[in-house]
Amino acid sequence: MYSKKLHSGGTLPSIELPLLGGGETDLGKRAEAGRWRLVFVYRGNHCPVCHAYLKRLESLRERFFEAGADIVVASADPEERARAMVEAEGLRFPVAFGLSIEQMQSLGLWISEPRSPAETDRPFAEPGLFALNEEGRLQLIDQSNTPFNRADLGELLETVEWIRENDYPIRGTYGQT
Repeated sequence: MYSKKLHSGGTLPSIELPLLGGGETDLGKRAEAGRWRLVFVYRGNHCPVCHAYLKRLESLRERFFEAGADIVVASADPEERARAMVEAEGLRFPVAFGLSIEQMQSLGLWISEPRSPAETDRPFAEPGLFALNEEGRLQLIDQSNTPFNRADLGELLETVEWIRENDYPIRGTYGQT
């Protein structure tokens, strides 16, 4: 089965994953009233680009919160690898782990095989960002088939602020039923 692409203005599938520190999250869950939810999927602890990206995201965490956006990140990593990422980068936002291949496909993500056992021991998702607006609809979708092409986090923050301040509509919906 291949990945299914998600549609602008649609919803994120309901995907329940365990969170580091306990509890669970549903990636497709709508944020609290009046807030956005930013769901970032990262490749895993094996990825140096992910380390740098999530460290930068952590440095902007408070600004995203002030802009009305909550953050959750997820990967296919097992708990111990997800914990290693959090500890290495000092992450304080919710981190979910254990994405299955079927869940990655339902998110429309590109999936890669490890290049060697030294990299990781399982298929993993390439990067994805899903911004759910206050209505729980997909306002922004950004996906890559490589570790290198990702949304610039400073620009993303400015975009979220601008869209919210200017009531900018969801784009890219032509021909969707």
